[in-house]
Amino acid sequence: MMSAFDAIVIGTGQSGPSLAVKLAKSGRNVAVIERGLFGGTCVNTGCIPTKTLVASARAAHVARRAAEYGVNIEGPVRVDMAAVKARMDRVSGESRTGVQTWLESTPRCTIFRGQASFVSEREIAVNGSQITAPEIFINVGCRAAIPPLAGIERTPYLTNSTILDLDTLPEHLVIYGGSYVALEFGQMYRRFGSRVTIVERGPHLLSREDNDISDRVLQILQAEEIEVLLNAVIRSTDELPRGSHLLIATGRRPNTDDLGLDRTSIVCDERGFIRVDDELRTAAPGVWAMGDCNGRGAFTHTSYNDYEIVAANLLDGDHRRVSDRITAYAVYIDPPLGRAGMTEAQVRKTGRKALIGKRLMSKVGRAVEKGETQGFMKILVDASTHEILGAAILGTGGDEAIHSILDVMYAKKPYTLIQRAMHIHPTVSELIPTMLGELKPLEG
Repeated sequence: MMSAFDAIVIGTGQSGPSLAVKLAKSGRNVAVIERGLFGGTCVNTGCIPTKTLVASARAAHVARRAAEYGVNIEGPVRVDMAAVKARMDRVSGESRTGVQTWLESTPRCTIFRGQASFVSEREIAVNGSQITAPEIFINVGCRAAIPPLAGIERTPYLTNSTILDLDTLPEHLVIYGGSYVALEFGQMYRRFGSRVTIVERGPHLLSREDNDISDRVLQILQAEEIEVLLNAVIRSTDELPRGSHLLIATGRRPNTDDLGLDRTSIVCDERGFIRVDDELRTAAPGVWAMGDCNGRGAFTHTSYNDYEIVAANLLDGDHRRVSDRITAYAVYIDPPLGRAGMTEAQVRKTGRKALIGKRLMSKVGRAVEKGETQGFMKILVDASTHEILGAAILGTGGDEAIHSILDVMYAKKPYTLIQRAMHIHPTVSELIPTMLGELKPLEG
């Protein structure tokens, strides 16, 4: 028997729950389908648990440096991994419960547990039930991509999800991959006390970043005695360094292969990401794809922004588009990297005339006072319009300070708006106007 709804939301990551509740408040009867844990990647295997672990790892790191601050700790610093995991589970669990309770208590919202599969363009099968709606929203996220290495099928390995099950310390963690997930886990486990080896196929870590950023990150990790192998040609698991544990961190793949999309007119690209237009509509009328599965962003904040775009266009009469947003994200190593807009390499590729400013964190008072002077910040400005093109802050507070730049970029105001602002002392942000007062032409 077919049950009819006004809308169906598949998945409860960052887009799905907020949209489901807003749709229900608009008077629609909404079906929400979840096959696993409420909250998606961020709540269960991404931002919340990993940043909780990062905080524990930083506490251990600062404790080992206590003497530098005139604080004496008797005996060696010891990390209780069972207690670390329990804290992570508690923080993540509270968030997951919050999402589930929110949805279950929302009037006009019906929860279905199980795998969703399209029967036709408007019909979904889930756990023995069949439901239909004129509006369907896909929010199924991504999972770890496993590279086709010879021998991988017989090699025990961890992913970003399964490594969170550990409550003991790996003696030697080998990480295959050199991007965001790899570096966060690598530094984290080194601070917990593991020996860590990072194996990267390319010539640089964080290959999407400028070389000066990548090189400085390498120095930061090496200073903590993390072994980094670059230009590593690995064809089989036998060619990886031997360790007690192996973490595969070579990218993500969308959870679209078991949705029955072949029974619809929805189109995916060669990697399985659902193709969407600037308002996140798929090729099937009345079907939208939000979050990581659409390939238009790989972060919690881009997923939530997807919800805002869909809701604005569908419910609020406010025309919003994916192309309106500016690239922005952080890498949560310590010190963190905050990024906004274009990289220096991307600016150079455009051929436009630009200005660049750069300042070492060792020349930022707040960083010196905290004893955290690693890294630098830089900013790129269009030489003609004086609009900010992009910025990177690799240093203490960089993930927060970058927003003062990002907001001016959204306002499409000239860099002089920040340069002439009076910022609070002592902060990292107060040196952004100083850096802007020292702009130089970007040489070819």
